Amino acid sequence: MSQQIPETMKAAVVPQSGAAIEIKDVRIKRPEELAPGECLLKMICTGVCHTDLHAALGDWPVPAKTPLIGGHEGVGIVVAIGANTANSPVKMGDRVGVKWLADSCLNCEQCRNGREQNCYSAQLSGFTVDGTFSEYVVSFVNHVTPIPEGFDSYAAASILCAGVTVYRAIKYSQTSTGDWIVLPGAGGGLGHMAIQYAKVRGLRPIAIDTGAEKRKLCMDLGAEAFIDFMESKDIVADVKAITGGRGAHSAVVTTASPSGYTQAVDYLRAGGTLMAVGLPGKAGLEASIFFTVFKSISILGSYVGNRQDAYEAIDIAARGLVECKYVCQELSTLTSVYKGMAEGKVAGRIVLKF
Repeated sequence: MSQQIPETMKAAVVPQSGAAIEIKDVRIKRPEELAPGECLLKMICTGVCHTDLHAALGDWPVPAKTPLIGGHEGVGIVVAIGANTANSPVKMGDRVGVKWLADSCLNCEQCRNGREQNCYSAQLSGFTVDGTFSEYVVSFVNHVTPIPEGFDSYAAASILCAGVTVYRAIKYSQTSTGDWIVLPGAGGGLGHMAIQYAKVRGLRPIAIDTGAEKRKLCMDLGAEAFIDFMESKDIVADVKAITGGRGAHSAVVTTASPSGYTQAVDYLRAGGTLMAVGLPGKAGLEASIFFTVFKSISILGSYVGNRQDAYEAIDIAARGLVECKYVCQELSTLTSVYKGMAEGKVAGRIVLKF
């Protein structure tokens, strides 16, 4: 097998935090160099996530390693597995996905409680280990996600992060069938899938975003109402009007803007749940303590998902119940993709092909 694997590959490398991306040739780890539990994938495609932009800019309070190959929404074929890997759940030739959580110990308190993403020794794709913006990727057999036969690789790519993240947040949003759920940033990569996963769970989505393109996208995907935050004079009043005056039962905030969090506590009804998903680098969560207590509001942080969440999110999408709206581009366009993301001009998701 090693004879079929070239010595080098094209990869998008961030030499240091804040530096321009370089598309360059990088050495491929040889199959005989793989550690037990590692696997080598020949990549088909990879999604681009706002987190990748943060990793490249280095604007989070937790720094990424550099130099860095970013990316954590990849689909590829297993072309090598490390020697002495015991009980591998995947085999040579399998099509699998790489997620933000690259690896965890599976034995610590967090892992045993189903919070593998909070593992004390977690490895993160495209952050602490090299990710999917390359033609080949080293990943880990226990954490790659099998892609069901017949499910398009390009559509599957963004389910592995954006899809899993919003799926888990909605799953734990303390909502019941028929409840109202508000989705700030609904026209973006996470938000447009949140609308669909919310519908699958029988919820009534209210989309918040701006612009005609995102309005159409959200309404086409099943949002019951759309609030344009550039046109609205009072988002809190608008949400309450849509929900009969009481407010929404839950909000899944996928935007990185702190205002999305502040407003949510105001437009949630008594007993409502704020699911914090978007990750602004330095902003604090400002909300009325009085009304958080007085209205019995729950505020829960929801961070990506575990292996089971990934299986469930992928299965729902593979059955055609959730569709990722994506535009396919080349790896060489990554710099311009980041620019569009920074300006908030990307509707849906960008997937890079190899």
